Amino acid sequence: MADPKLRHGRRETRMLWALFDPAWNATAGSAGSHHRPWPHLRQLGRLERRRQTVRRGQLIKEQREVSYLITSAPPTRADATALLRSSRGHWGIENRLHWVRDVTFDEDRCQVRGGAAPQTLVTARNLAIAFLRRSGVANIAAGLRTCAGRPTAAIRLVRSGGRVW
Repeated sequence: MADPKLRHGRRETRMLWALFDPAWNATAGSAGSHHRPWPHLRQLGRLERRRQTVRRGQLIKEQREVSYLITSAPPTRADATALLRSSRGHWGIENRLHWVRDVTFDEDRCQVRGGAAPQTLVTARNLAIAFLRRSGVANIAAGLRTCAGRPTAAIRLVRSGGRVW
């Protein structure tokens, strides 16, 4: 199944091959460190992404990337098209949450390293993002500035669970 797209001067094609073989899947993983097969494995997939950078109709650069996936979903529930769509959706989550944390909260430069503090900060950041998204804020940075300038609005947001701004 292929999924060609042209975005930001790049043409991207994604192709996914799915393998459903109950006999082979029953033994997959048995060569690993635990010597036991993966009990819920239903399908294996090979995802190939090809990106072509195009400027003024001319090919500038071409990249090819291959990754593999495993799933417990049988082909009746998730065929190659659904798996391709699902893999694309995974990156949407990655970009929507982690990019916001990296850019808006500048998480990569955070120097907190010891004890439970890093996990506590990540939880607080995720909670702030969730409250702001739940209240309908499209721009997290702008929502944070609003809360910083209006502490009573921030308290109302936390007390309401993000339902009302």
